[in-house]
Amino acid sequence: MKSWWHQLRPRPLASLPLRVLAKPWLGPILALAVVIFAGALGYRLTEGWDWGDCLWMVLITISTIGYGEVEPLSQAGRLVTVLIIAGGVVVVQLTIQRALRLTESGYFRQLRELRFRRVLRRMRDHVIVCGYGRIGQEIASKLQLEQVPVLVVEIDPANKQAAEEQGLNVLQADATLDETLLEAGLDHCRSLVAALPSNAANLYVVLSAKSMRPHCRLISRADSEEAAVKLKLAGASVVVSPYVAAGRTMAATALRPLAVDFMDLLAGSEYEIEEFQLSQDPLKFSKLSQRSLAKLQLGRRSGAMVLAIRDGESLMANPSGEVELAPGQLLVVLGSKAQLIRLRELLGEALDTIERMAS
Repeated sequence: MKSWWHQLRPRPLASLPLRVLAKPWLGPILALAVVIFAGALGYRLTEGWDWGDCLWMVLITISTIGYGEVEPLSQAGRLVTVLIIAGGVVVVQLTIQRALRLTESGYFRQLRELRFRRVLRRMRDHVIVCGYGRIGQEIASKLQLEQVPVLVVEIDPANKQAAEEQGLNVLQADATLDETLLEAGLDHCRSLVAALPSNAANLYVVLSAKSMRPHCRLISRADSEEAAVKLKLAGASVVVSPYVAAGRTMAATALRPLAVDFMDLLAGSEYEIEEFQLSQDPLKFSKLSQRSLAKLQLGRRSGAMVLAIRDGESLMANPSGEVELAPGQLLVVLGSKAQLIRLRELLGEALDTIERMAS
């Protein structure tokens, strides 16, 4: 049960319903309605016009459009016009004063925050990027190119502004807190990337995310081998060291430049590499059981190419047609989006999960 203090203390505007947020504007709106109705009634009584002409005359008077009079006005009608103009000025002044007060109170900022929270609640199958430093910027940029929904969690105002300038959705909050990850949509995200500059902060993020959603794919940055080991123990699916990754890429470029160039070309093409995790359920896998790649003809029927098969700790590159598929294996496949979709359909219920590796 909540304490009396939690029940009585005012809530931030972002947590209030729309009708409460609209309440500050009721005064100006009611004042405008009174001026319009009273003016129309005045013309009705003094000039005897129908209600349509009365309302039209009031609207062109208040808006100062400058159209001519509906009919020549009597002295009483001109007095009504003067009162309408005065009432319109009062309404404008009231609206300006209200807007200034609301601006000072942070109303409009929190109204934008409310709209953002609504967008946040509708996000599905997105990637949460915790931290928008140099690593986070590269990650978010790549995901944007792939047209993958991205949500950046960043507490630093300068980094938040930089992310928003790139058209990213940004939640300004502490990524190490459980409530922040839940608000970011951890329950229905595709994966989470912990790219904070501190190893300790990344460890907190991984521990929190793993405890709340054990099967979420968690990718974390680590600046040392010791930190990488701890992050793996904490539950990170993949741990990447920027320095190690950069060193491996440079070494690969020196030893196998064509292979590195191939991956770069692949990144700018329509082709993708995806991991197809086969189900371990014998019933779901029954239609593929004891059937070789040659018999299944997955490549011919889909157009996609099986590059490798991982079975436990062993990896078989360029598998031959005699290789039989088994439950729990991981297929590494290259193909276009259409080809990969066709392969998914062919595997059917024997397919457990799909993870994109590169594109």
